Amino acid sequence: MLRCSSQLKESVTIFISRKNKLGRFRDLTSPVMENEAENKVYVHYNHSDSCSSARWTARESYRFMYDRAWQDVIDFYSNVVNGRLTLSTLFGTEAGIHDDSKTVEVSDEKEERSGRWERVTFKIIVSYNGGAFDGWQKQPGLNTVQEIVERSLGRFVDEKKAQLLKEKSKPLEGCAVVAGRTDKGVSAIQQVCSFYTWRKDVKPCDIEDAINSVAPGKLRVVSVSEVSRVFHPNFSAKWRRYLYIFPLSNQEIEKQSCENEKEVENFISDGNYNEQRNGYLKDISWENVENLIISNNMGLGAANKPTRFSICRVNQFLQQLEGKLLSYKMFARDTKASRNIGPPTECFMYHARAAEARIPCSDHGEGRKVMCVELVANRFLRKMVRVLVATSIREAAAGAEEDALLKLMGATCRRATAPPGPPDGLCLVDVGYTEFDPQNCLLS
Repeated sequence: MLRCSSQLKESVTIFISRKNKLGRFRDLTSPVMENEAENKVYVHYNHSDSCSSARWTARESYRFMYDRAWQDVIDFYSNVVNGRLTLSTLFGTEAGIHDDSKTVEVSDEKEERSGRWERVTFKIIVSYNGGAFDGWQKQPGLNTVQEIVERSLGRFVDEKKAQLLKEKSKPLEGCAVVAGRTDKGVSAIQQVCSFYTWRKDVKPCDIEDAINSVAPGKLRVVSVSEVSRVFHPNFSAKWRRYLYIFPLSNQEIEKQSCENEKEVENFISDGNYNEQRNGYLKDISWENVENLIISNNMGLGAANKPTRFSICRVNQFLQQLEGKLLSYKMFARDTKASRNIGPPTECFMYHARAAEARIPCSDHGEGRKVMCVELVANRFLRKMVRVLVATSIREAAAGAEEDALLKLMGATCRRATAPPGPPDGLCLVDVGYTEFDPQNCLLS
């Protein structure tokens, strides 16, 4: 006992000594770090290619993207999720969403199954309003889609797993594997996830009713089907399709003589502009905006600063990406350093287009004018679509050449690309498990 007491006193003495040294070190270094932060200069990325106008800084690009009537887009996605509207309403055509559920149905080999092959796997397609959730991935203290779905699936887990969760004092939840995790504010029309169980009495309609009863109006099950045991929502997917809707100014869009290009004014003049803008800027810290450029001139009225962009030009930029396997590391955000080089950053873009459309709006009889961007690729990096759209708008406003996005692929710093656009405009449309069909596009 005496020996243990002596060792304990010695450990406490060492701990207190180290703590005091650390405190003195912090006192010495804190003023230096504060001075460095105050004197830190953010230098605008030096683009080598020429433009007809000066590019916006990151702060200017950020304001251009966020100072919009995003509530109209949020309402449109909410109506689509709840089945009150379809994408054909947006494009004025019978545009449909790909459905290849029959290609991953249950295998015919049902006899003599054992082990993991004895389990039953369900493919669950859900639609949800991104504004109602803090993203897909489950996180402590946040309202996420994964948490709601897995809690609903808890009643269908087998007895062995239920007992194991009880012994570990964990909630009774199922395990849902998803095709792609969406960020906070990003909606989905046909998100794909899977769930397996060893119970043989579970029916697809039971799963559908369980999920639909949790968050009506915010989360809806599109379909549930039993699929092959080898099916994986993420690894089995051949392509993903995203749609980004960017609300335009209410002022008249001017037509240019060159190919009837349409230019859009920069800031909206809606009555609810200030209210929406203050809400966005309140929730988002400027310090967290990657590639933030400090500038004394916050407006776009500086010499040679553009105030418009061409939708036709954005479409030309995006078409340059089609049919190419490229590294999009400059267009990614919040990724680990190990993923910034090599094949993990490469994506193959099947389809990339931009066009003008209209969404229903209570304040406008004909609907609000928007720019729609459709991107289809085998995979997408974190925040890649939002950065790609924001950068395309910035380059179009600056009058860059058609291969502007391709040149940015070889940039040495992510400051070369614009900050991510608002998540409210982004939607995961569908996920394909067969080869992509070019005829199955929303924008031609």
